Amino acid sequence: MKDFSMRNFVAGFVLSLAFSASTPEQLLAQQLDAIRYVVRIPAPKTHYLEVEATYPTARRPTVDLMMAVWTPGSYLVREFARHLENIRAHDSAGRTLEIHKTRKNRWQVQTGGASSVVVTYRVYANEHAPRLNSVDEEFALINGAPTYITLLETAHRPHDVTLELPSSWRRSLTSLPAASDGRTHHYQAVDYDALVDSPIIAGNPAVHEFSVDGVPHALVNVGETAEWDGARSARDVEKIVQAARGVWKALPYQRYLFINILTDSYDGIEHKGSTVLFADRRSTRTENAYHDWIGLATHEFFHAWNVKRLRPVELGPFDYENEVYTKSLWVAEGLSDYYSFILPSRAGLASAEGALADLSGAIRSLQTTPGRRVQPLEMAAYDAWIKQYRPDDNSANVSISYYTKGSVVGLLLDAKVRHMTNDAKTLDDVLRLAFQRYSGARGYTPLEFRAVASEVAGGDLGEFFRRALETTEELDYGEMLEWYGLRFASPDSSALAGWSGIATRTSNGRALVARILRDTPAYGSGLNADDEIVAVDDARLAGESLDARLSTYRPGSTVTLLISRRDELRRVELTLGAAPTDRWTLSVRSDATAEQKAHLAALLSVR
Repeated sequence: MKDFSMRNFVAGFVLSLAFSASTPEQLLAQQLDAIRYVVRIPAPKTHYLEVEATYPTARRPTVDLMMAVWTPGSYLVREFARHLENIRAHDSAGRTLEIHKTRKNRWQVQTGGASSVVVTYRVYANEHAPRLNSVDEEFALINGAPTYITLLETAHRPHDVTLELPSSWRRSLTSLPAASDGRTHHYQAVDYDALVDSPIIAGNPAVHEFSVDGVPHALVNVGETAEWDGARSARDVEKIVQAARGVWKALPYQRYLFINILTDSYDGIEHKGSTVLFADRRSTRTENAYHDWIGLATHEFFHAWNVKRLRPVELGPFDYENEVYTKSLWVAEGLSDYYSFILPSRAGLASAEGALADLSGAIRSLQTTPGRRVQPLEMAAYDAWIKQYRPDDNSANVSISYYTKGSVVGLLLDAKVRHMTNDAKTLDDVLRLAFQRYSGARGYTPLEFRAVASEVAGGDLGEFFRRALETTEELDYGEMLEWYGLRFASPDSSALAGWSGIATRTSNGRALVARILRDTPAYGSGLNADDEIVAVDDARLAGESLDARLSTYRPGSTVTLLISRRDELRRVELTLGAAPTDRWTLSVRSDATAEQKAHLAALLSVR
């Protein structure tokens, strides 16, 4: 680990932004007065940010302000204004101005003819997730959408941020360029989009620097202790950057930050010049947990190209006040998931068997989800706003994940392109051509992405996409299996355990029904989500899982479950079926030819 300063990290970034600011909107932005924020953290134990925002008015009698209701990369209206308190307004002389709330996320200030107005407010910041704000004694994660109130306008106006941190905190890091005045913790965004897309981490993190193609990167570990191997994680993230560069052939940014917050969760979100990861601090101690973290870092980093620059046409310019619907999240998220399975192998961080296990997991998850027969893949993306982030006990029966099915479609599409071109072209080539054509201001339509894939494959993929994206027909794995010399392992039919189809969760030592999958023995039995299962055949279920208890029964047995529903005891009879066998584990065929093995090696190794 080296001593690291964000000012060094962004040195030259201002120049690069100025060089690139050549569009009429960006040139206009340089002429507009900036909105200026001072963000203070006077008492981090209380989890509050205190914001002082100064807005130019052009001496209009009123100005309208707005706060985002969602943040790009997380397709859910989160109502960030719910965390605001004590909103006040005054002019530069300190005279109080009238401020009125006009919508759930809008305010209007009576300026009194002042050239600028100052609005102060507090933000409660105690939500531990990468897309939200989190402040405690150790660090602050400051995200743009849930923090900054901006002017209600379409102009690309500069936004300026100054942090006032607790005296014991030494660092703040962000992909925003440092301000030209040289002051510590002072940053400038070219416009509101850049501000929202540039989280800030502050505190005393461990910072590990590395360079790829002469481009500086840093892994910023918040909460790094002896439990987390910081040096190893930095070396391996560097390998992931190199593997992803091998797909796209160039790095699209001037600097990049991996902000890695070590707690006890597992989540991430992407940005143009950074990603925020939440990880279990013990993950480097076990290979499975560490493999999952590498996959998470790979997925979010892959977004630096796929969605942050190569994006669906609907995802920009952003409407921060309303849902933005797209059918192409299977590309943005699903294909990023697919590459998170295969790039660790290309980077030398996972074996071929490990990659096949990840791919098998995605296929298994899809094929054991009844909702695959109800919801087409494109509609899973379109309905993200109401379904992806709001699952309930029936979700698996009526919907699918565009991450999961999208990654499986990526596997099949990659195999199809390789087969049709005799391994001369791959999904890598599809993405690069799409990036070349559509990574500018406009983005791609669903049909344009399909057309690029057909062009690279040298044949019409229309029927493949129609079936995979628009229908609920089962996916055809035959071509993929044959190309790579793979098979689905024969299921073990020797197990004769009873099975119910009930998924449970534990709460205060009680076994509660979480969900019941369609077409299982328990479906239609009368059991409800949140029923407590007290006993099986009058034998109390205490300290043992329901599946473990039922495994002692044979298929066809009838059991009586004693349940508690709203504090009322009742009995439910249930006839068990056979526990499902795993039909979806990929393995190399014993008779795979040298050519098939070479195809698989080409997928999982550096090309």
